[in-house]
Amino acid sequence: MFGVKECGKTLITKTQGTKIASEGLKGRVFEVSLADLNKNEALSYRKIKLCIEDVQGYNCLLNFHGMDMTRDKLCSLIRKKQSIIEGSVDCKTTDGYIVRMFCIAFTRPQDNQIKNTCYAKSAQSRAIRAKMTARMTEVGTKGDLRSLVKELITAPIGEQIAREASGIYPVKDCYIRKVKVLKKPKFDVTALMEWHNADDAPADVGKAVEPKGDTLAGSGGRL
Repeated sequence: MFGVKECGKTLITKTQGTKIASEGLKGRVFEVSLADLNKNEALSYRKIKLCIEDVQGYNCLLNFHGMDMTRDKLCSLIRKKQSIIEGSVDCKTTDGYIVRMFCIAFTRPQDNQIKNTCYAKSAQSRAIRAKMTARMTEVGTKGDLRSLVKELITAPIGEQIAREASGIYPVKDCYIRKVKVLKKPKFDVTALMEWHNADDAPADVGKAVEPKGDTLAGSGGRL
């Protein structure tokens, strides 16, 4: 799911009497930048929350717990003379996770617009919000949590919503602002191990193409 497998270290008091160290670790939530997880500075405005589900020796197995945007990115999008449209929806993945997703978008001036402001009417905002919730519900319910997280990170869901809403009112800077995991199914260690082992498996990148034998001598490309 992510490019980096080890995102950091955490402190814990050693096991003493009935206080077991691994029990104290379970449930801890870490907030990590997506830029560090995927080694891509363009994604530095995304924050990923990961929760410790299981402890194996000195390794903690993490699971997705939520996603957010940095405050500076959010503040850079908010300006005067435009409308903010926000929508949220609760959806259940195929593997039993209940997830709440929040979406944000901003109106933009139409092409060749002379008017200084670009405020959407309340009916237009409602129609765009309906498009947002429909798209987020479709994304959230069609697969398991793993496929949802992959789609949130890689797929341009915001651009798709903006394209669908452009018939109602021109929209820009549409993002899935926040994702919360509200409810988790009963803990299954085999499913969690499958997640981690699937990430370790090498991706199928095909095989190298052999160069053809009858190459031209010299350089320059002229016959």
